Amino acid sequence: MSTTTQTVKIQLVRSPIGTKESHRATVRGLGLRKLNSVSELQDTPAVRGMIDKISYLVKVL
Repeated sequence: MSTTTQTVKIQLVRSPIGTKESHRATVRGLGLRKLNSVSELQDTPAVRGMIDKISYLVKVL
């Protein structure tokens, strides 16, 4: 039995400077540091919620 894990790639396209502290913490929690950095994470409801919270800062690839 093969287990296929769904992943989602996200890219930081806007700076979190000047945003709420919780939004900056969410960016860091997703593993994003600098502009245009890309992180590949498992596609879980928790990760989807984090992406929705900072959707104005990231792009889903």
